[in-house]
Amino acid sequence: MHPGFFAWRQWKAAAGHGHHHHCGTGGAGGGGGAWAGPPDDGDIGGAGFGVRRPLRFLAHKLELDEKQIAELAHILDDLKTERAQAAVDNRRSTSAFADALAGDVFDEAKVSQASDERVKSAERLRDAVSKALGKIHALLASEQRAKLAYLIRTGALSI
Repeated sequence: MHPGFFAWRQWKAAAGHGHHHHCGTGGAGGGGGAWAGPPDDGDIGGAGFGVRRPLRFLAHKLELDEKQIAELAHILDDLKTERAQAAVDNRRSTSAFADALAGDVFDEAKVSQASDERVKSAERLRDAVSKALGKIHALLASEQRAKLAYLIRTGALSI
């Protein structure tokens, strides 16, 4: 590398410019804050909607009124809780799988129990997502539902 590159790199670091160049909002990239890694669904913490700030995104794209925003926030918060519990259940079952493998004798019962718990967790999450989608459907006007369906179909929003 050219020696001047190191001086430039130090200057960029001192000026608050990280090495990661990302566009968008939230302080990721040029001008200050450190890059926080890949999006984690921000406001709803792994709730499955594939945008960083799903409530803000949906409020803007669907032109929601204040009442709709408040209700949607409640729906997404409930879904966030369910997804967080599913993540805990998944880690617990993964640990049980590892424990079953670590022993001198393979523990078939432990694997079966952990698998059953993982399936039950997935079913609870499925039901929560279905319930949330039903509530969102009831909350939105026909035109807003059409816009939401379009966002999901095009991949701009994932569930």
